[in-house]
Amino acid sequence: MATNPTPNSKPAIYLQDMNEVRKVFDRFDANSDGKISAEELRGVLNALGSDTSPEEVARMMEEIDTDKDGHINLDEFAAFCNGNSDPYQSAEKELKEAFELYDQDHDGKISAEELHKILTRLGEHCSVNDCAGMIKSVDSDGDGYVCFSEFRKMMTNHKQ
Repeated sequence: MATNPTPNSKPAIYLQDMNEVRKVFDRFDANSDGKISAEELRGVLNALGSDTSPEEVARMMEEIDTDKDGHINLDEFAAFCNGNSDPYQSAEKELKEAFELYDQDHDGKISAEELHKILTRLGEHCSVNDCAGMIKSVDSDGDGYVCFSEFRKMMTNHKQ
């Protein structure tokens, strides 16, 4: 069972509450059976443009699947999202990796076209204009792109 953080613990870097964790979990759980298999994990990573090897997927599964049943359940996923070891360092690394998946041309910023490409691969139905609106909502410097600091701000604090 997932536990609530103590008042002194750092908030999750990625996901702010269990509703957000559930939404992401459901995206990974392609067959809606309440658990994420290695194949489902690999499928989402491939859709995001990652060339993660089967060995790396196996390592990820081993790290996250704490009850060793061969699948990741919601509680294990939530614990992973909240970072158990060094929350800030692990989450910062994961955040950079996520940013790099969206930053398809590796220029240090996410364009509306790049966002559209990734969301389409994930099965979302939105236009490039919709994606431009999403970017505008977090584009604090007004350049029309999301840089890593804006991405981090968006992912760590939705109230800003």
